[in-house]
Amino acid sequence: MKLDELRTLIVAIDTSTDMLSCAVAWWTPEVFFDDRPSRASVEVLSSRDHLCRRRANVELIQTVREALDEAGMSMSDVGGFLVGRGPGSFTGVRIGISTAKGLARGANVPLMGTSTLDACAWTAWKAGTRGLVGVAADAMRGEVYPALYTLDDEGPHRMFERERVVKAAVAVEEWAERADAGELQLTGDGLVRYGKLFEEAGLMARALPRELWWLTGEGVLLAAACPEGLAAAGSTDPAAVLPVYTRLSDAEENERRRLGLAESVNTGITGVADELAGRHLQVRPMAAADAEAMAALERECFEGAGHEPWSANLFLAELSEGAAAARSWWVAHDNGELIGFAGGMVVDKDVEILDVAVSPAHRREGIARKLLAHVSYDAQMLGCTSASLEVEADNESARALYANLGFEQIGCRRGYYGAGRDAYVMRAPLPLVLPVDAASPEPTAALAREWPLPAPSRTADEAAEIERRQLILAIESSCDETAVAIVDVEGNLLANQVSTQIDFHARFGGVVPEIASRKHVEVIVGVVDAALEEAAESLGLTGGAITPAELAAVGVTQGPGLVGALVVGVAFAKGFALAADKPLICVNHLEGHLFANKLTTPDLEPPFIFTLVSGGHTMLVHVRAWGDYEVLGETLDDAVGEAFDKVAKALGLGYPGGPIISRLAEGGNPKAIDFPRALNSRGDYRFSLSGLKTAVTLYIEQETAAGRAIHLPDLAASFEAAVFDVQYKKAKCALRETGAREYCIGGGVAANPHLRQMMIEKLGRQGIRVTVPPQNACTDNAAMIAVVAREKFLRGEFAEFTVDADPNMTL
Repeated sequence: MKLDELRTLIVAIDTSTDMLSCAVAWWTPEVFFDDRPSRASVEVLSSRDHLCRRRANVELIQTVREALDEAGMSMSDVGGFLVGRGPGSFTGVRIGISTAKGLARGANVPLMGTSTLDACAWTAWKAGTRGLVGVAADAMRGEVYPALYTLDDEGPHRMFERERVVKAAVAVEEWAERADAGELQLTGDGLVRYGKLFEEAGLMARALPRELWWLTGEGVLLAAACPEGLAAAGSTDPAAVLPVYTRLSDAEENERRRLGLAESVNTGITGVADELAGRHLQVRPMAAADAEAMAALERECFEGAGHEPWSANLFLAELSEGAAAARSWWVAHDNGELIGFAGGMVVDKDVEILDVAVSPAHRREGIARKLLAHVSYDAQMLGCTSASLEVEADNESARALYANLGFEQIGCRRGYYGAGRDAYVMRAPLPLVLPVDAASPEPTAALAREWPLPAPSRTADEAAEIERRQLILAIESSCDETAVAIVDVEGNLLANQVSTQIDFHARFGGVVPEIASRKHVEVIVGVVDAALEEAAESLGLTGGAITPAELAAVGVTQGPGLVGALVVGVAFAKGFALAADKPLICVNHLEGHLFANKLTTPDLEPPFIFTLVSGGHTMLVHVRAWGDYEVLGETLDDAVGEAFDKVAKALGLGYPGGPIISRLAEGGNPKAIDFPRALNSRGDYRFSLSGLKTAVTLYIEQETAAGRAIHLPDLAASFEAAVFDVQYKKAKCALRETGAREYCIGGGVAANPHLRQMMIEKLGRQGIRVTVPPQNACTDNAAMIAVVAREKFLRGEFAEFTVDADPNMTL
């Protein structure tokens, strides 16, 4: 076969800076036979690089189209995609990677990622720069991503192990103190913001021309085509391509610092939803007060083994200021008892798993998997690409666990645990292989698989049935659930997959936006895959999962919600729809909650009154017709779900608060405490919960000061009653005023059994038909988004590919 017969059309994109970089090129592998590494040659056909501040999600898809048109090619000609993985603007990197994942998954072609710092160095190299070059990429917040390279005729060569972030002043000081500082040539978009600092240190004299401070699409291609770029690319499965992370989120960093203090063990304990972790199980970062319990569990677990148990002082040393920055330790509690822990140490781009222990009474419950998933996640955030460990050769159960997580044996250390006790050295790529089940905090981590996926086998009848069904895939990513559902044109729900992140937010008592968007990027391909497989099973197809080409349309939540989370879903959906040549449908998340009621009552028709009660929204709506909504009243402060979370946090009950308070209220007296009912006057449809929340807090303080024990079931039942009484009375008044004879409810709090029962019983006695959505369609899910997408599909309401996320979208 000739080399030109191996060439592939590649589209390269990068949105990590204010420069939207895009290039189309022929990519031809070249093989050397004199022990030199392989590289690829690049023939650029078109470039559409342009400055695009804060509009990357609006302009990226159109830019890709224009670049292909300029090259005389179409999407069907593309054999692979390449994306800059950062570091750079957090939002920008996620837009680029999410779009690239969607494009590659929609077209079923390979996706490669490369460092944007390398791409910046290659951009300078292409312009003829040689010698010592410093790239200072803007990291905002007074920081830069610094990177030093030597450029010769072969290309740039790294002078660092992995990407990092430092204060701009620190980078200036480090470079100014170098013996060869006079030879240093500067580039990178960080010079725009921090150029004065570099100038004051005498470093700007040899700065490259300003137009070279931003990387180009060709630079991205060259960085990936060099031997180092090819070696670093790894898997070309879009599920495995992740951003280059250089630090934890601010919330995680603050938590690590807090847990380094000698506090009560109870300070850090936070609840985790029962459906995720099994009753009472709590997972959180290690605290100093855990050391003694960890040492005791260590002795119990490793009695008689070659592994020498760690002492409490050794565990405490892991939290010391010098060690903590490169460590990740997690513990599991059950009803206050420490039942497991795992920890790792970051060394370059590898996290070395130092210790794993689970109480014998709690083994085979997925606890070790959960703990290792958290350790490996922290490691990924700190730039690691692999995990390694030593395990005793005779410990068959542990070896089996690690093998299931993707670890492979790479060596053996004779006598590592003493005479005759060998250790096997095992290594796994990150993210770890974790099963798709509700017990896993990262259920859709990339699995090792053949990519591109083989074409499914279909009979003529099966193909005709799929075409007749007109399948619509919908994506929801507005908060902390990554969800994908598939419906057919008749409204049958064929797939409904949800990957939740509650475990990762629980210790903060609420959703951390930065963590939420990171997790969406990591799992979205896996959730889409699971939905496509489930839909095939629902249709009785045995020849493989539904393919993107077999869909009729792609729907996605456009807003409202967390902007970083929404951006991931919208960017992925646009790339996926474009590559599969399918229309795009944008859905209002709030309308999705409303339409979720059609999953249980297909004949539901306006006019009716709708109450939305969720973590972020509380509103009463008169639905006059589909698409014709009159918002009668909204909350003036806290949403209902938010109030539940805050009260639960004040009581030390954990997160999320709604299910916990609901369970407590089952055994309580709702009339025990007379909490206020705010804005309860007739005709006022507004809501206010801040006063009720304050009343609960004052009650807790007064009872504690008086030395009286608080009866939590009574408090929970009384709090619920105060919230739900107002919901009922306002709904009743709205029904009377509008003359509507139907009522429905939606949002996460609509899953509360007491609210559902009260509305059904009280309004039902007045001749009102009450509809409540299925329990699994109350919290954020894609089934409700799919129902709305189907309605829009039937009406032909499609979106342009220039659409962006709208975090403030209204109903």
